[in-house]
Amino acid sequence: MGKNNVAKGFVFKITVIGNGAVGKTSLIKKYTQGSFQKDYIKTLGAQFSKYDEEIEGDNCKLFFWDIAGQDEFNFMRPTFYKGSKAAIIVFSHTDVDSFKSIIDWHEDIKKYTGELPIVLFGNKTDLVDEKDLKDEKIENIVKGRNFLGYYKTSAKTGQGVFEAFQAIIKELYNKYKEE
Repeated sequence: MGKNNVAKGFVFKITVIGNGAVGKTSLIKKYTQGSFQKDYIKTLGAQFSKYDEEIEGDNCKLFFWDIAGQDEFNFMRPTFYKGSKAAIIVFSHTDVDSFKSIIDWHEDIKKYTGELPIVLFGNKTDLVDEKDLKDEKIENIVKGRNFLGYYKTSAKTGQGVFEAFQAIIKELYNKYKEE
């Protein structure tokens, strides 16, 4: 390793959006702390979690911006979206409205950030029978909207959480390490 190959540092702001109560905060906590909180606590406005991860010897500082899904926070969103390098859209398998809102959330963030790498999380898989899931409908959205991928997650059991977050983090790392 030559002198010039010093490990680089990266800072990635990843915005996590979706309707209220779909599990955005729980997913971030599960990934960054490994814990699950049973009681629902509404996010007011936005909160962010900082997480350091090493990828191929480089330090990546991840800022997960957890944006409140309730309509009363609409006016704050453009400010929170600024500087996002990627987004995660979360819907819940137990909430049809949250599924119907995927496109609205995508349009909303696109309006302020342009095209971003986006991963779709279908959360709360622990509460449904997987064979009842309408994967085809979801795949159509993922393809039609050019999302990076779709992951079935459960913040409670941890199913798919690591893989889902890794997908977006690795994408960002590979995109920016070449610069």
